[in-house]
This record gives sequence, structure tokens and C-alpha cells, in this order.
Amino acid sequence: AGAPRLPDASAVMAPLTRRDPDAVRAAVRRTRGTEPGPPLTLAQAVNATLADVLASWPQALVFGEDVAAKGGVYGVTRGLRKRFGGQRVFDTLLDEQTVLGTALGAAVAGLLPVPEIQYLAYLHNAEDQLRGEGASLAFFSDGQYRNGMVVRIAGFAHQEGFGGHFHNDGSVAVLRDVPGLVVAVPSHPAEAPALLRACVGLAVGEGRVCVFLEPIALYHERDLHDGDGAWLAPYEPADEDEDVVDRVATHGTGDDLLLVTFGTGVRTSMRAAARLRERGVDCTVLDLRWLAPLPHADLLRHAGRFARVLVVDETRASGGVAEGVLAALADAGWPGRARRVAGRDSFVPLGPAAAHVLVSEDDVVEAAAATMDHDGRLPRRREG
Repeated sequence: AGAPRLPDASAVMAPLTRRDPDAVRAAVRRTRGTEPGPPLTLAQAVNATLADVLASWPQALVFGEDVAAKGGVYGVTRGLRKRFGGQRVFDTLLDEQTVLGTALGAAVAGLLPVPEIQYLAYLHNAEDQLRGEGASLAFFSDGQYRNGMVVRIAGFAHQEGFGGHFHNDGSVAVLRDVPGLVVAVPSHPAEAPALLRACVGLAVGEGRVCVFLEPIALYHERDLHDGDGAWLAPYEPADEDEDVVDRVATHGTGDDLLLVTFGTGVRTSMRAAARLRERGVDCTVLDLRWLAPLPHADLLRHAGRFARVLVVDETRASGGVAEGVLAALADAGWPGRARRVAGRDSFVPLGPAAAHVLVSEDDVVEAAAATMDHDGRLPRRREG
């Protein structure tokens, strides 16, 4: 009865907010890799980084449905089993609760699990393994127990109607709603290795449960525009001071409109920006990269240079990422005009009908035009 009581919200949330950036950086440096490589697709870049993780951390395990013998549905884990053996890269039952349950046990035992959920739509069978078990362990034990892991999930839509809603899903709300859970989304092979290494750093250094949400539609993309090879990048080992946690990435230098997006939306927005440039509107595309927690400081720093912001959100309008971005701008008192374009509140249908409910390049161009002044003139820009 005489034990100390938690006096305020900061004390309650301490296990969630406690950070150790030095430990994270040390883990990233250990995972840095040694050899640069030729230009790779996004899938190949993730594969190369996973190889570095397995080589750098003897306790690392990569497992899931079809990840070993087959090398994954999209070939992302191809060759890892042959290189590192079946005890470290192995197939599981076709059951997501088993996949994440195995990861929980392995993490508590001191291993570094990197499980794969084959499709984001399949996560919903087992999401409470993360919400009720994985992400809450450090909170309820006040950090006495840690179970750091990196859960790789192939997700989002834009697969030209393949598989319907069983294989196309943008339901990230269930992940963003879990306190302390980290969600990162790579969009380009130049940035995927650093993001994945950062998640490993957070898992090892702080015991974080991280979700690495990979856009299926960009796995094997090679071009931004036909034949330009702009969606390829050479594999680069980490810099000594590499630190991308809570940092956004930007593409372009336009100062008329800021397009805030992530995942598949980055390529869509960059293509739309090229069309907008022909209409006299110069854009910068901001890739959030981190969906939970959102990189508020970096977002606001960039938005401060613009009078207009358009959020391009490939998830759904209800419970989507754009809600959090717009709230962050409003809470900070950002004085400009902001709009969003988002997916419809619908399941993803089969075949060409999928295009009716997903965000398209045309949608971004039209929404950008609506974000400008009604008479077509560019808005007066803010100073500073």
C-alpha cells in the first residue's frame, strides 16, 4: 500500500518514450555491411540488407511462409537459406499467429527475429500478437523485459487488381494505433537499406518492435519514367554516422507545393510532379518513411517553407495516414492551405475495378490543382 504511485503521464509513458540513440547507432554500425553493389531494385536492396543483418548478427533469424525454399512470393528472401542455412532461414506453418508467436518467443530468449507476414491483409489474423503481447511487454515490465524484432510485411495495393482484398491492403491504422510500435515504409532502393538497418538498430538497441512495411508494387519497379532506370540504386554500406530514425526524405526542389506521401505514393507523386511542372507548378515530394511515430519535427521543418501542402495517402480516407499528418500541421499552427487525396473507404476489388478506389497519378494532379488558388495563380509564399 505504501509503494510509490506513478505521478503523471510522463511517468506512465516512460517505457514507451525511453530512448537510447547511442545503442541504436552502435547496432546500425555493426549492420553496416562491407561491399557496395550494382544497381538494385527495391526487392533486391531489401535482400542485400537482410544478408548483411544475418552476417552481422549470429542471433538473427529470418522466417515466415515460403521465405526459405521458395525465397518468398516476390523473391525478396531468395538465396538467404542457401547462404545461411536452414536453422537461420526457415519456412513456417501457413499461420500468422504461429509466425508472430515464434518471433515473440525468440525475442524474449535473446534472439533477433525478422519474421515475414506474406501480405498485410494476412496480419489481421494475428495482429493482437503485436498489440497485446509484443509491443506491450516492455511497457508493463517497465523495460525489464525487451523483445526487439523487425516484422517484414509485404503490403499496400496497386497490383493491377491481382488478388483482390486478400492480397491488397492499406490498413495501417491497426499498426499506428499501437503505443510504442515503430512502422517504417521504404519506397526506393537507395533508402531501403538504411531504413531496414535503422529498424534493426531500434530492435537491438532499444528492444523496439518494428514493422517494416514493403510496397509490393515497387518491389521490381525499375523506372520512374519509361526506360530511365530511376527506380534502381547501387547498394551502399552504411556511413559511420548514418542516422535516419525520424528523418524524412525529399525529392525535388520546387517551392510552390509540398507533396507529403510515403510508399507507392512517392513514385506516383514524383510522376505527378513532372506533369505539374509543365503547368507551372514546381513541387517537392516529401517521403515520410516513418508512419509510427510520425516524424513530426522533420515534417514541420519542411512544411514551414510552403504555403500549400497536399498529402497523398494510398491508405483509406478513414483511419489513414493523412489524418495524422493534417492533425500535426494543425496542432503546430501551420498557417497554410492543406488538402489530401486518399484511397476510398472500400475493400480492393479484383481486376481493373481496383483503379476506382485507389489513388492514381491523375488524382494527385487534380488535387494539386485544387490546392492552388482558384484562379490558377500561385499562392504567395511565406517567408522563413
